[in-house]
Amino acid sequence: MASLPTLNTETIWAILNDTVDDTTVNALVWQCLGYRYDGAGNWDTTAVAPDWREQYPEPPNFIDSRPATIKLTRSILPAQKQLLKEKLGFKGYKVHELNPRLTRRATAANWLLGYIQDA
Repeated sequence: MASLPTLNTETIWAILNDTVDDTTVNALVWQCLGYRYDGAGNWDTTAVAPDWREQYPEPPNFIDSRPATIKLTRSILPAQKQLLKEKLGFKGYKVHELNPRLTRRATAANWLLGYIQDA
């Protein structure tokens, strides 16, 4: 797996502005969830929380999978649901811009911002 960008607010903005590819967005979330790729085609899930490991023995594609994104959304603490707005001033997307892909990227960005805050 290629090196990932530093997890900071610039990267979160890049996710929201769609200047980071979907593979990188997924990889950032996977890393934070504890998934590790061994380079030989196997995933080490020993650092992954049991509920994630049981449901997703291999990391899910959060951009393509509605169920995985729902699980990610539900794992965001209530106090962190508005982090994009509160910490970054993100106003959301315009109605004509809305589509599942951008919405899922925003969910990943919000989850990652919560991860940064908790770190």
